[in-house]
This record gives sequence, C-alpha cells and structure tokens, in this order.
Amino acid sequence: MENKRIFLIVIDSLGVGSDESSAAYGDDGANTLGHIFEATKGQYKIPNLQKLGMCNLTPVEGNPAIIPFNSYITKLKEQSTGKDTMTGHWEIMGVLTTKPFITFTDTGFPQELIDELEAKTGHKFIGNYSASGTEIIKELGERQLETKEMIIYTSADSVLQIAAHEELFGLDEIYRTCQIAREITMKPEWLVGRVIARPFIGTSKDNFERTSNRHDYALDPTDRTILDNLKEANYDVISIGKINDIFNTKGITRAIKSKSSVQGIEQTIEVAKEDFNGLCFVNLVDFDAKWGHRRNPEGYAKELVAFDEKLAELLSVLHEDDILMITADHGNDPTWTGSDHTREMIPLLIYSKAYKGSGILPQSTSFANIGATIAEYFNVAKTDIGTSYKDKLI
Repeated sequence: MENKRIFLIVIDSLGVGSDESSAAYGDDGANTLGHIFEATKGQYKIPNLQKLGMCNLTPVEGNPAIIPFNSYITKLKEQSTGKDTMTGHWEIMGVLTTKPFITFTDTGFPQELIDELEAKTGHKFIGNYSASGTEIIKELGERQLETKEMIIYTSADSVLQIAAHEELFGLDEIYRTCQIAREITMKPEWLVGRVIARPFIGTSKDNFERTSNRHDYALDPTDRTILDNLKEANYDVISIGKINDIFNTKGITRAIKSKSSVQGIEQTIEVAKEDFNGLCFVNLVDFDAKWGHRRNPEGYAKELVAFDEKLAELLSVLHEDDILMITADHGNDPTWTGSDHTREMIPLLIYSKAYKGSGILPQSTSFANIGATIAEYFNVAKTDIGTSYKDKLI
C-alpha cells in the first residue's frame, strides 16, 4: 500500500485581511498580503502561489487572480482569543484557546519578576524591553562582556528571551538560567508561552552573532492535538522549523531545525524526496520575525518571491497523491502601526496533482478545519473543533 503524505506549510504571519473580530484588537482594515504588494506597487511576482489561488483570496497588486490549478482555496477566521503564534498553531491542530497568552511588549517584565529571577539565578539582568534579538545584542552585548549581566528582553509574542554570551557563561549555565525563568513564569500573572535561550558569540557589536544553540522552554498544548492522534496511530509526524517548539515536542516523531525560511523550504523539498507515511508540518518564521515585526513590506515581498521560487521545486517532487496545504497562523501587516501581530483571517490552499477539480471552499470560523481535514484523511480522531473539507476535495 502506497504511503499517504500531507505537507502543511505555515507561512508565518501571512494574513489575508481583517474580519469582524479584528476591531477589538485594533486591527480593523489590516491585510498583510494585500498591503505588502500595494506598498511595493506590484513590482514583485509570485506566479506559483498565484496558480494555486492565493491571489483570489485578497487583491494582490501585480498578481491578478486566476482560476486555481488543481487547488482548493478559502479563508479561515480564528476561533480562539488572541493573535499569537502558539494560539494559531494550536488551533490549526484542534485546540481552542479562550484566554490569550500574556505579553509584555509595551511594559517589559515586572520588577518583581526580575528580582526573583536575579535572586534564584545569581545573575543581574539588563535590557527588559521589547527588541529584535540581533539588535539588542549589538546594543548591550559589549556591556555584558564587561559586567557579566545577562540580557533579558521580549517581543510582540508571549516570550521571555535571555541573550547570553556562549563562551562567557557556557551553555549549561545559560540553560539553567532559562529553566529557572520558565519555573518562575508558570505563575498565572507571568505565564508566557515560551522562555527562549539565545546564546551568542563575538567580541564586539560589529561581530556579535547568535549561535544555533537556541533552546525553547515552551508550554504543552492545553489539550490533545491532531498531532498526538497521528503519532498514536503510528504515522510519521515530521516537524520543520519551530513547530517542535510550538508544540513542546508533543505529537512529533522527528524534528528538523531551520536557520531560515529558505532553508526550511529546502528541507521540505528534501523530506519530499524521502519515503515516509504521515504529515510533514513546516513553519517558515522569517516572514514574521524579520519583516512583519520590523514593518518592512519590501523585505516581506522579497521573502515571498524566494518562497515562490522554491515552491516550484517542491511541486515538481511531490508524488501524485501527495497533498500540499499552505496557510498561516495570524497576520503581521508590515504597513500597520506598532510592531505587533495583526488579527486577520488566514489563507488555506489545498493542492494535489490527483485533484480533477479546483474551487473555493466554504469560509470557516475556525483554523481547526485544517487539522480536521488532516485527521479525516488519515482516519484518526479529530478534536472538538473544526470541520473537515475532505469530501469537497475531488
């Protein structure tokens, strides 16, 4: 019997427009995909995403809508409360979040948290504001080398990040410190989604660089996910990028780390050439981290062009019966105010060489339709939310 394979690719933050829930988050009118191409005056082309129907979901300047090619498309509304990475991914796999994760984007962490962290770790901390990880080590790295103070910072996501020089402190000490931070932030009033160790090396702001020894201390999903059900049924669940961290290893049978979104799609192409039976679940984070939060529509557009070029290669190596799903987890409109995510609908493109038709699927009020479709395809239990599209894919 031939293996059954689904490739689910999350283009992190590629929202396709606001809905009636967006106004409560200050995001009415946000449209990540549409505004990127409007801001760059239609000069960038994404022909492969265009063929799959992406440009039918919202106007994409310079890339007119065309009839999808062996592809079914729709937009999905978020059922959960919030607009962050973990909430979006967990809902895709069937878990509803009703209480959003705490963020400290505008305020930094409370002094009480810092005091407890310093008392329990024996380290002093500097920073304590929302920042780009590469920028904050340029700003404070030289001071750390002089004073041995660790750098603490956050972002628009629900995270506490600790940047520390790998050779000055050693990985064991950096990880120990982050484990203590994770324990402290289990308190309800400080409950962040992830604590992240961010080791770096170098001798000055001119040559500081983060190493590959990042380590995430996440939370388990609050309920069983479709990934758990796939793993229990002895299917392969291969994660690429930060999927393994988002689900805190739960339901994953093999984890592949990525250093960039381009590498992530290249790794997906290599996995497609392998023999496996199950799901390959991919997160491409640079769209969000490098371009969305930094409000850089041109960088975002160029990253989409790079993805689109690699997408052609992936399509060429897919088996006849393979299914490719392309989606997102939230929005991050680089033309919007501030630096936070935007509450938006997400795209869903479902492609297979075996499909005889193409078309528009019913719009849904839950990202969980993705997981429900995957569950039915593999004949495993779905969760309490989400409706499968399987019978509409012909």
